[in-house]
Amino acid sequence: MKVTYQMFFSNSSGQLSDQEFYDAELRLAELAEPLGFDGIWCVEHHFDGEYSMCPDNLMVLAHLAAKTERVTLTTGGVILPWNDPLRVAEKITLLDTLSGGRAQLGVGRGLSKIEYDTFGIEMGEARERFDQSLAIVLDALRAGTVRADGPIYRQPEADLRPRPQRDLSDSVVSIAMSEDSRTAAADAGLAIASFAQFPTEEHARTIGEYRARFEEKHSRQAPPPVMTDHIYCAADEAEAAEVSRDYITRHFMLTMRHYSFDKAGHFDNLKGYTSYAAMADAMQAAGKQAAADGYVAAQITGTPQQIVDRIQERVDAFGDYDQNFGFSYGGLPHDKIESSMRLFAAEVLPELERRGLRVSTAR
Repeated sequence: MKVTYQMFFSNSSGQLSDQEFYDAELRLAELAEPLGFDGIWCVEHHFDGEYSMCPDNLMVLAHLAAKTERVTLTTGGVILPWNDPLRVAEKITLLDTLSGGRAQLGVGRGLSKIEYDTFGIEMGEARERFDQSLAIVLDALRAGTVRADGPIYRQPEADLRPRPQRDLSDSVVSIAMSEDSRTAAADAGLAIASFAQFPTEEHARTIGEYRARFEEKHSRQAPPPVMTDHIYCAADEAEAAEVSRDYITRHFMLTMRHYSFDKAGHFDNLKGYTSYAAMADAMQAAGKQAAADGYVAAQITGTPQQIVDRIQERVDAFGDYDQNFGFSYGGLPHDKIESSMRLFAAEVLPELERRGLRVSTAR
């Protein structure tokens, strides 16, 4: 198992300027390597700083490449319909060069109408744009040359310079929150990453379906899936429960607003997003607070022992998987975030190694 650090950049407390917030977030990210994490992931989001403000995750990871020596650097993810595929291939190749071979491309389709509308891109075209762009990027990372002659993307042949020093397509991961995204990832031979939002047995079911599809298509074992959680680690169980419930609920409410899950019928006639229509209907039927409570319960939080036990539960249910943790969310104060990170590193990571669940890359 790899244990990685997820950056969200959600400046929702109202207490810090964007500059102050970025300074604090980057300082915490730079702690990930000395504390023993295996990698750093970074999202791409635009125009909504309360929810997330990282318009170029490759730029953030390039900054962190200069501050680190060991950790992998993963885009979680580049939203392909919002980016030119030639530039995506160039930028991830450059990040891999700057970091000495530590870059990993994560890709996503995007779910926010706010972002699609502001970019002037039809959200109903998202699946077609994603599929075409992904094929172009994967071919470019294999061959070192970009070319495209499709209905959306047309690109005269161009060499990637600096040239890729390895086949970066082998490690591409898709942010896959819906059935069609998991199917597309399996068909393309990609690993998947999902945010924890359901009980363990439901995630085990969808992971099993992905693995079966992958193995049917490629006649080999699927790579380990990645699960991403909002985490708070504290020595006191009551404090861990209270802080987790408060700030993860705040993050969930921001998520509902950003993705319009609270708007009836928003996804009903949106091409390529039918699975989200059912999810939105279920959230609205349950009510915001009940939906938030379910989301909080799905996350791995608590005392170090509780966190280890939850990870063990997932290993028992999923088999081999990688765990990605977001420590900063919902306006959680940075002193609490750092305390949570340090306790997790001091007590959870060594116990995962003792149980044979993880082999540290820090040595």
